[in-house]
Amino acid sequence: MNNDDLFTKIEHLRKTMISVGLSKGFTSVETVKLSERLDKLINLQMGLLDKISA
Repeated sequence: MNNDDLFTKIEHLRKTMISVGLSKGFTSVETVKLSERLDKLINLQMGLLDKISA
């Protein structure tokens, strides 16, 4: 998976999380799970960026 793929997935998941948060609440179980998945993808992207810039 390259950085562009990750960026696309991050943006899609971010929009989904915001939509779910607005409809079910930002502290709902579903929103929190989406947020955790988003964190993992962002951390993965940051790791790739570190490798590219090193």
